Amino acid sequence: MVRIEKQDAVWTIIHSRFQEARNAMDPASADALVEAFKAFDSDKSASVAVLWGEGGAFCAGWDLKFASTLSNRDKFQRDVVEGLAFPTGANAAPRGPLGPTRLELSKPVIAAVEGPAVAGGMELALWCDIRVMAESAYFGVYCRRWGIPLLDGGSVRLARLVGQGRAMEIILTGRKVPASEALRIGMCEQVVELGGARVAAEAMARNIARFPQAAVRADRRSILETYGVPVREALRREWANGVEAHFEEGAAGAARFASGLGRHGDFERI
Repeated sequence: MVRIEKQDAVWTIIHSRFQEARNAMDPASADALVEAFKAFDSDKSASVAVLWGEGGAFCAGWDLKFASTLSNRDKFQRDVVEGLAFPTGANAAPRGPLGPTRLELSKPVIAAVEGPAVAGGMELALWCDIRVMAESAYFGVYCRRWGIPLLDGGSVRLARLVGQGRAMEIILTGRKVPASEALRIGMCEQVVELGGARVAAEAMARNIARFPQAAVRADRRSILETYGVPVREALRREWANGVEAHFEEGAAGAARFASGLGRHGDFERI
C-alpha cells in the first residue's frame, strides 16, 4: 500500500493502490503515508522526499466508496473528524483525510505526478513543496460533481500558488487542468515526458540533497512562514532563520569558497 525506497539522502515514498482505486486514498493508506512522512522528517540521514503514485496515477482523491458510507453524521464524526484536529505546530495534527496534508515538515517534499491528481489527489500534490508533472498528467477538482468539498488544503494552497481569481475558477468549475497549463500558471514547476516524473523528481531531490541542508531548510522555512506577513515581520523571521543557518554551515561554506571552490558560479565543486 505504502512503501519507501531510499537512495542516500533521498526517500521516495510510494503509494500503491492503483489496481483497486487508481491510488484513491482510504483511511489505511492515509495513516500509512503520515507514518512514512513522519519517519522521513525525523530521520537525520534523510534530506528530501519524493511522493509518487505507482501504476500511472498520482492519486484519484478520497476513496468515494468509503466516502459513500459516511452519510450518517455520527459515523462521519467518529470515522473522519475525530483525531483530525487543526495543527498548532509542526506535526501536531495526526492527519488530514488524505493523510499528510496537515503535517508541517522541516524538509522539502517533491510530488512526482503521473496521470490524474484530482480532487483530494490535487490537494495532496499542492501540499508538496514542488510538483513535477508528466506531460499527460492533470489536476482537477473532480469532486465538484459529487458535492464533496475540499478538505485537505486545496482552497488555501491553490490560491497562494495561482492567485485568488484563477483558483476560484478552477475550484468552482472543477475542470481539468492539464500539465502544460499547470506549468504556465504556476501550479507546477516542471513538466517532463510521459513516465518520467519520478526520475525527474528524484534527480531534482538529489541535487537539493547535496547542498548544505541547514540553509536549504532555513530558506524553505522562511518562504512558508512569511507568506502574507507584513514586510518588516517577514524580514525579521528571514533574518532569524538565516543567522542560525549561517553559524551552522554558512561560515564553513564561505571558507570553502575562499579556498578556491565554487568560483564563477560553479555548482559542481562545492
